[in-house]
Amino acid sequence: MELTVWRTFVTVCRLGSLSAAAAELHHTQSAVSRQIAGLERQLGAALIRRHARGVRPTPAGEVFRRHALATLDEADRAVRAVREVRDGTADRLLAVGAPPSLAAGVVPGAVRALLERTGPRRWSLLPGLSAQLHHRVTAGDLDIAVVTDAPPGLLHDPRVERRFLGLDDMVVVLPVGHPRAGNGPVHIRELADRTWAEDNDGSAALLGQHAARAGVDARIDLSAADLPGKLALVATGHAIALVPGVLTSALRADVTTVPLVDPPTRGIYTITPRHDAHPCAPLLLDLLAAAFA
Repeated sequence: MELTVWRTFVTVCRLGSLSAAAAELHHTQSAVSRQIAGLERQLGAALIRRHARGVRPTPAGEVFRRHALATLDEADRAVRAVREVRDGTADRLLAVGAPPSLAAGVVPGAVRALLERTGPRRWSLLPGLSAQLHHRVTAGDLDIAVVTDAPPGLLHDPRVERRFLGLDDMVVVLPVGHPRAGNGPVHIRELADRTWAEDNDGSAALLGQHAARAGVDARIDLSAADLPGKLALVATGHAIALVPGVLTSALRADVTTVPLVDPPTRGIYTITPRHDAHPCAPLLLDLLAAAFA
């Protein structure tokens, strides 16, 4: 399938008219019709439906339109990147990855400090779990990732350099107004019989191990798809939850935290590829280390 045809289809959908799309693309209307018909044959589905005032995408056409837009945007970026290299104006994207708790504040703050020293540059932030981020580093998609050794732990991989940043104490997040809020460190035995919510296996394992050491069992009765979902369950009074201490300053206003006695901890590390390191990676590593120090 040629991207030119995809672009024609997206233009038809945007303008709602074959003739208007033909005029914008400097084609004839019959040429646009042939392109759409050929695309429909390749996909085996009708993509547009004609009506009194023009055309609109069918359900299948709407699905294809969304994917086509993303593909065309990526293709345009690829062309721009090649032209920047050709013209000597390329600014290598700094791709950073981090777990949601660190992507919520610590990592963007370190990147802000980086930009203040180096000046403006293109960068991206990809949230994800540590195993996913490790894979993205080794695949060449990320220049640096902040990861944790929460269960199942970190991979030992000679393809990456690892740097220890510090330990992060886990805390309990509670709805605002909870009786234990603001009362200082609490023992897990006082909270074990409450309803707990979790969003990933690593955090659930840390909670289970901590409760087991105290001789109690924490009931994880609710599951959330992600960290915002877990915090929403807490904010609305359905549950309490274990969250990383580094997240405390970035929490929503309708929840609060309380520290645990002898809390479970997780180690925070950076990983970078051993070869073809980004020029800004060493400075960003130092800034991240300073943030944890």
